[in-house]
Amino acid sequence: MGDRMQPEPMDEETSGGEPSGPVPLAVIAREWGRIGVIGFGGPPAHITLLRELCVRRRRWLSADDFEDGIAATNLLPGPASTQLAIFTAWRLRGVPGALVGGVCFIVPGLLLILALAALFLAGDPPRWVSGAAAGAGAAVAAVAVHAAWGLAPDSRRRASGRPARLRWYGYLLAGGLATVLLGPWLVVVLIAAGLLEVLITRIRRAARIRDGHRRGAAGAPGRGGRDWRLWSLLAAVPVATAAAGLSALTWVAYKVGALSYGGGFVIIPLMHNDAVDRYGWMTDAEFLNAVALGQVTPGPVVQTVAVVGFAAGGAAGGLLAALVAFGPSFLLVILGGRSFDRLRSLPAVQAFFHGAGPAVIGAIGGSAVSLALSLEHAWQYGVLAAAVGWLLALRRGVVSALLGAAALGVLAALLGLPPG
Repeated sequence: MGDRMQPEPMDEETSGGEPSGPVPLAVIAREWGRIGVIGFGGPPAHITLLRELCVRRRRWLSADDFEDGIAATNLLPGPASTQLAIFTAWRLRGVPGALVGGVCFIVPGLLLILALAALFLAGDPPRWVSGAAAGAGAAVAAVAVHAAWGLAPDSRRRASGRPARLRWYGYLLAGGLATVLLGPWLVVVLIAAGLLEVLITRIRRAARIRDGHRRGAAGAPGRGGRDWRLWSLLAAVPVATAAAGLSALTWVAYKVGALSYGGGFVIIPLMHNDAVDRYGWMTDAEFLNAVALGQVTPGPVVQTVAVVGFAAGGAAGGLLAALVAFGPSFLLVILGGRSFDRLRSLPAVQAFFHGAGPAVIGAIGGSAVSLALSLEHAWQYGVLAAAVGWLLALRRGVVSALLGAAALGVLAALLGLPPG
């Protein structure tokens, strides 16, 4: 297939498959870079654009292969749509394709968000800029509620049976309370919820075996040994970075890239306490601006971490934060891509995410409380109420909600209201 445009897709999308020859790296750079430029709207938009490219237009992958890629990357910690972009490029050209595709997908939005960070975090920005930032920031708590609300139904459906549903609600509540009350210890609660579900699953499986039932999908002991080396590798990353003498920013960015489960929006509770309270890199208002910028710029939402890095250490800090946050995604795909099918089949992995998943949703919802309490001006609560109605009652999009909130902030600034 090479770099030639392919014919329009037939009705049967599953007829696609591996390309007949190596896809040129220049083609991967161009196509993945294009998605990085026009990919407004977060993971749903990225998935749609990647599917249109790889399945429908170029027919590099079958629809089934693409859906398997979505399922595999959703099992991994970190930004799922970024991992899908890296994974699809890896399927076409191996490690070079993964590196070129991932970088070209990430860099356009990264450069834009760093430029906007310089504008919004300037010591004395124009009044209309401050108003736009305060308006968009006021809507972020509504976006958090919207994200949690959208994730909850599918997650709850995976909890079959009354005991599983009760545990699901327990994990959900634990994640929400941890976000509000525990701050930097949230990660411990998320991991504990996953491990608790693994323990319960193993106890129930052992009881079934004792009762004479077959193991079924559990397989032979030790089947997933090679797959778990990936998790050992991730655990070694913070040790290596600490040995290199890197700053606290490295750990904050690492948590975003390697310990966040459930999509890009979980970065809010993971970063808020560190960036605002623990290290004082940003004010509450500036953090809200950072989240809003991550939502309205193209590319991965996780690029919000670059704004935090910019606040901590200028442009170099922003680039360092992005490098650390996205590094685990490249490692997971490049080193573990061939093991994804086995990884997905491991009962322990599935159980972990059945516990960590609802805890993450609770954490995202709980973050709305602290975000709303950090608003400084009365008019911002009016913008927040309007955003809640726009997202939850009218069911409109996140980008339009944030842009509309920014416009209201500009209006408030022009009317002489305090812009933040």
